[in-house]
Amino acid sequence: MKMDNRHVISVLVENQAGVLSRVSGLFSRRGYNIDSLSVGETADPKFSRITLVARGDEHILEQIEKQLNKLIDVIKVETLDPDSSVFRELALIKINAQTGARASITEIVDIFRAKIVDVSSSSLTVEITGDESKINAFIDLMRPYGIKELVRSGLTALARGPHALNENEEEV
Repeated sequence: MKMDNRHVISVLVENQAGVLSRVSGLFSRRGYNIDSLSVGETADPKFSRITLVARGDEHILEQIEKQLNKLIDVIKVETLDPDSSVFRELALIKINAQTGARASITEIVDIFRAKIVDVSSSSLTVEITGDESKINAFIDLMRPYGIKELVRSGLTALARGPHALNENEEEV
């Protein structure tokens, strides 16, 4: 994703306490904002993958990559090309859903291939995954019903094809 000077950066790090703090501290010390951040263990539990979205021109992107590579726990840094990568996000949305509105909400949920994951007498909680524009479109359609709560996971991404960001440089 590279819209409005946004860059998706994938960082392979050692899975140790304090690594995320050091990475985010690097951004705050230099005045760079992180638009989105997601972190999780890789197939090898010794490593975690950080996917972050940051804004800036090519010079700022280059500085971010250089500074990340200086951190001792960082194994690899890669800026993902939007044309050759898959980007996804997860959102959980709690929507006001009185009896009369449930059918129309359920219809929209089905169209977006989302899932209703919780039901109460006055609300529905919906899980939706997809790219940012899909999630934004769904949220816009739910606003008239009333959104009680909303949480988004942050972007997660992988390069398409055989290329793999892993600790041993081999393409799997």
